[in-house]
Amino acid sequence: MTHHGGRRTQAERDAITVEIGYALCSAAFAAAVVFGAVAGPALLFDLPDTPESLLLRVGMVLAPVLFAVRVVSVLVRFRSAAQPSQPGRTSPDS
Repeated sequence: MTHHGGRRTQAERDAITVEIGYALCSAAFAAAVVFGAVAGPALLFDLPDTPESLLLRVGMVLAPVLFAVRVVSVLVRFRSAAQPSQPGRTSPDS
């Protein structure tokens, strides 16, 4: 994304597509793991009604929130990493 207001190259469009795919897949995996960790005991074991419903509801709230946060954080990190601090120069530690 070196062009400001111009057309993106095919490589830039491909990089964005790959990054979006990575963000969605990693977010879905993280949300599934968190839902399984939180709501899993309620689904696997015979718990009293109150803890069972509480665990399921917390899992159903945490999973989509984590999904959204993960997608946004990956895409924001990608966007900020794509813009060099000094255009035309390499950083000293590269």
